[in-house]
Amino acid sequence: MMNQEILTFEQARMHSPLQLAYIGDAVHALIVRRHLLSRNIPVKKMHQLSVRAVCAVSQNKAAEAVLPLLSDEELSIFRRGRNAHPHHGGPKGATTSEYANATGLEALIGFLYITGNSSRLTELTPYLLPED
Repeated sequence: MMNQEILTFEQARMHSPLQLAYIGDAVHALIVRRHLLSRNIPVKKMHQLSVRAVCAVSQNKAAEAVLPLLSDEELSIFRRGRNAHPHHGGPKGATTSEYANATGLEALIGFLYITGNSSRLTELTPYLLPED
C-alpha cells in the first residue's frame, strides 16, 4: 500500500469507529480494484464486480466469514464499528444488521491499515474479494 504514517494501537483507537470505517471503505475498494486489475477483464466488468464487492450486503457476508478468525482486539474494533451510529440512513437494499456489520468490517480494515498491519490485511483479503 501507499507510504503512510503508522499509528500505534493506542493512537488508532483514539479515532472514532466511523472514521476508521471511512478509511476502511477506501482501502477495501482499493484491495478489490487491485485484484480485479490483475484479472485483465474489461473496465465495465471490473466496475460492476467492484461495486458488488463493496456494497453492504457483500461486506456483511465477508464479515460473517472473517468473524471466527479475529483476535479479541480485532473483534473489539469490529464491534465498535458495528455499534456506531452514522447520522444517515443505511443504503437501499441492505438491512440495518447488514449495514452495521459492513461498517464493523470497514472499521476493522481501516484500523489494520492505519496501524500498518498489512500482513493481517493480506490474510483477510481472500474474504474481501468479489465472488466470480
